Amino acid sequence: MNETYVESQSDVIDPARANAFRVALGEGTDFEVGSALPPFFHQLYFWSPQPPDGLGRDGHPKVGGSGLIPDMGLPRRMWAGGRLAFAVPLLAGRVAEKRSTLETAVRKDGRTGPLAFVTLKHEIWQGGQLCVTEWQDLVYREDPDAGAPRPEAPVARVDETDLREVSFTSTLLFRYSALTFNGHRIHYDLDYARDVEGYDGLVVHGPLLAQHLMLLATELMGPLAEFSFRASSPLMHYETATLCRNGRDLWVRGPDGRQCMVATAHSE
Repeated sequence: MNETYVESQSDVIDPARANAFRVALGEGTDFEVGSALPPFFHQLYFWSPQPPDGLGRDGHPKVGGSGLIPDMGLPRRMWAGGRLAFAVPLLAGRVAEKRSTLETAVRKDGRTGPLAFVTLKHEIWQGGQLCVTEWQDLVYREDPDAGAPRPEAPVARVDETDLREVSFTSTLLFRYSALTFNGHRIHYDLDYARDVEGYDGLVVHGPLLAQHLMLLATELMGPLAEFSFRASSPLMHYETATLCRNGRDLWVRGPDGRQCMVATAHSE
């Protein structure tokens, strides 16, 4: 593991891509050159396209090569959570740079078998200013054992002071995958999601749930200074979720009351 390796990418923060995402969420298109983007919209940029032979079975880029993400010897990789610090907003229509480093990579034995945890650090710069610092937490797992009982999901809180219901369709998941250039097949390939990775349906992207929570927090609390989130149970594309807030705490509750994600927001 080389912790000093820095992967750098530059991209133009095209307002058309941000507007396409707003349309996918059912909102208006009002971004133009110079507009400040909402928090976490940098996920729409800095694509890393790979040729077909550079992809793993899950549609993600292969790990363990010359890139940033290490091979931890486990086949399933997913986004488990993250932390973000927002300094200044990214502006549409201008060039930005993303600098990424590998912070930690640890393998452990969990209750359900071996696990591995990887943390990447990303810095988004624009106009000589550090705009966003993000720590991205990845988890690696073994393939599911069809005969093993599923782990019990935690029960979500019910003391929210603000709530909002959101629904997801396979079309929205496909559009978000396209806008973020995310090839992970659990989000659009139902047979793969069910037969290989053991899900009941298409999996709603963890970052998409986090994006909804950040937009809700911004609406209720004002501009964000910090945000952290952790996924705890997958949400399927056919399920309606409830976005909840109480003070600085936010969470996503599934239709059966299970906790899908928890988060903490701090405003400026």
